[in-house]
Amino acid sequence: MDQTKPEMTTLDMAREIALSLEEKFGEDIVLMDVRELVYFTDYFIIATTASQRQLQSLASDLTREVRSRFGPHSKAEGSAEGGWIVVDFDDIIVHLFTEEKRDFYQLEELWHNAPVLLRIQ
Repeated sequence: MDQTKPEMTTLDMAREIALSLEEKFGEDIVLMDVRELVYFTDYFIIATTASQRQLQSLASDLTREVRSRFGPHSKAEGSAEGGWIVVDFDDIIVHLFTEEKRDFYQLEELWHNAPVLLRIQ
C-alpha cells in the first residue's frame, strides 16, 4: 500500500499562507478565488497590518517562509512607506496593506465577483 502524502494543491498552499499571516499578526485576512476573473493568477490573499514596520516585516517573513516550505520563486512590489506590498508567488498573489491603504484601494470591492474562500478576522 502506498503511504505517500498527496501533493499539496495551490489552494492548500494559499490556505497555509493565510494561516501563516494570522500567526504573524496579520489582520482581516481574505482568501479570494480569482481564477474565473483574471488570467495571471488563481488566488488573491489580502491582509492588513497595524503599522508600516509590521508590513515590511510580514512581507519579508512571508517570502522567506514560502520559499523554504513550498519552493516557488517570488517577487515583491511596493513599499512599507507606501502602505502596500504585493508578494507574487505566481498562482497566489498576496496583498499586504496598512489599514489606511486597504480602505483607500478597496480591492475586495474591485474583485467583488470573486468567491471568498476564507476570511480570518
